[in-house]
Amino acid sequence: MSSSANKDHETPHDAAPQASDYIAPAPRVSVQAFCTTEEAATAVRAAGKDRRLGKAHLTVKMGGVAAAIDTYHGAPTPNVILLESDGSSDILDGLDDLADVCDPGTRVVIIGNENDDVPYRELMRRGINDYMVGPVSTLDVVRAVCGLYASSEAVTTGRVVAVVGAKGGVGASTVSHNLAWAIARDLALDSVVIDLDLAFGTAGLDYNQDPMQGIANAVFQPDRPDSALLERLLAKRTEHLSLLAAPATLERVYDFGANAFDAIFDTLRMTTPCIVLDVPHQWSGWTKRALEGADDILIVAEPDLANLRNAKNMLSALKASRPNDRPPLYCLNQVGLPRRPEIDRADFAKTLECPPAAVIPFDSKLFGTAANNGQMIAEVSANHRTAKLFLELAQRLTGNGDGRKQRRSLLGPLVGMLLGK
Repeated sequence: MSSSANKDHETPHDAAPQASDYIAPAPRVSVQAFCTTEEAATAVRAAGKDRRLGKAHLTVKMGGVAAAIDTYHGAPTPNVILLESDGSSDILDGLDDLADVCDPGTRVVIIGNENDDVPYRELMRRGINDYMVGPVSTLDVVRAVCGLYASSEAVTTGRVVAVVGAKGGVGASTVSHNLAWAIARDLALDSVVIDLDLAFGTAGLDYNQDPMQGIANAVFQPDRPDSALLERLLAKRTEHLSLLAAPATLERVYDFGANAFDAIFDTLRMTTPCIVLDVPHQWSGWTKRALEGADDILIVAEPDLANLRNAKNMLSALKASRPNDRPPLYCLNQVGLPRRPEIDRADFAKTLECPPAAVIPFDSKLFGTAANNGQMIAEVSANHRTAKLFLELAQRLTGNGDGRKQRRSLLGPLVGMLLGK
């Protein structure tokens, strides 16, 4: 069993996920759980359906530590073993026996019982990687398995933010590009914008870039794209911001399978802290998968009836398909367009059962100047209230109040003391 440890489960079981409670997806690993209660088995099975464990192969068996020992006497151990304690026997004796049949690289997570009376230090000495106090929720299991890799591997696990319009022409691309600019410039996070509207994308225009290559060269690549290829395709806009531009040509049709962009997103996650997806307004297999696979979603809507209906439908569908994630956010854009009847923001919020993350006022001169000059709003007027709105959105979506200040974990000294460091 591995000798590293991670004990960080201070978030209540029933707490709603927050932007700062980011859980990076697990790699392609095998996970086997040995439970003693049906409640834990149900939570683990549900975790196996979570998007962040989509690559993991997870199986659930009953019987706890004794069943695990019996299983591995004649079979190789997986990458991760989840063990639920029944509280009726000494778990330390069981772990000692398991160590005799367990491969050295296997990581072990314990789901404890209220009757367990075992010092945490003794669990760590036996190579336990994590300990959760039962009963556990689905999100607890997801966090525990993903945390084994996010905290122990020397690789970046990038956060994906998807921005999509509730209707065509609502300014979702403009919002996504300015949002990425704020993340890169003001929060100092290395970021990549991917323009997924291959036929009509505007990221190249908005950033005043005309790259010869971009997202099309990656998605039509016959082989799986690697980080070296993507690095060549990226157009650098600033020190922290790069772009995978759309070709914006009609020389071919852009029909894709649902999994067409998976390899691109996975590869960029390994090298880039933040990826912003500019998702076109359409409901196809690949756009739905891009939205469902994102860590956070922002829906952009204008204050009219069609946008209200579409935003409600999108929120309902995405909440249902991502039950363990933070619900998608939405913002109202182009609010206050002269002489246009609008749905009041309070009525909009009442129908969607949540307030907008931002309300962006209509300003034809500001946005027109930025668009025609290939600039972001903050470049045209850094102190404008709209530029500050984009910064607030960036902070909320990334859970990063000030990216320039390195934050220390309050649990770091405690864990160090427990491990004798």
